[in-house]
Amino acid sequence: MAASNATVFLLTVNGQIEGANFPEYDNLYCKYCFVYGHDWAPTSGLEEGITQITCKGVQSSHRLIWNFPLEATFKSTSPFGWPQLVVSVYGPDVFGNDVVRGYGATHIPFTPGHHTRTIPMFVPEPTWRLQKFMSWLLGRRPEYTDPKVVAQGEGREVTRVRSQGFVTVSFHIMTKDMKKMGYDTGPSNPGITQSSTSGWSTSDQ
Repeated sequence: MAASNATVFLLTVNGQIEGANFPEYDNLYCKYCFVYGHDWAPTSGLEEGITQITCKGVQSSHRLIWNFPLEATFKSTSPFGWPQLVVSVYGPDVFGNDVVRGYGATHIPFTPGHHTRTIPMFVPEPTWRLQKFMSWLLGRRPEYTDPKVVAQGEGREVTRVRSQGFVTVSFHIMTKDMKKMGYDTGPSNPGITQSSTSGWSTSDQ
């Protein structure tokens, strides 16, 4: 395909799930997946993954550190359905069962360069006291069948949730051929945008 006749643009995501802050919990791990619209398709990298289990360290202000790498490239003809990163954190309860400690999502940054996102996490809550008691008694917390629902929003308004913890993610974003497709997501200051001869756009923000 000739560069002047581009019919798709590319979005490359590199970065890492740095860590989390869950004051009440320890020995946690994180699952992640990308959610995107119908016009998007992955071309390389991993769409989902799972980190190692980590515990709080006294040298890290009691934060949980994963430093788990992210790497994926997508192609699309339209920004509609721009990819989101969905993260789910799990850990043991008092009975030793793995239960969800938080769900969260964030859009992949739109502009090229380095970005850091702090994702607020939440957990579904039982709507009745009896349900809450039974979930504690059986060691089973309410969970989503598919964590991707966190990014979709449809039906979530009827779910009762409670805020709980944060996850920090860093991104390095590169795009290719977006301007040729009529889209400009670069910074307002052209002096900090670097476009290589291959058409990739990045910045050192």
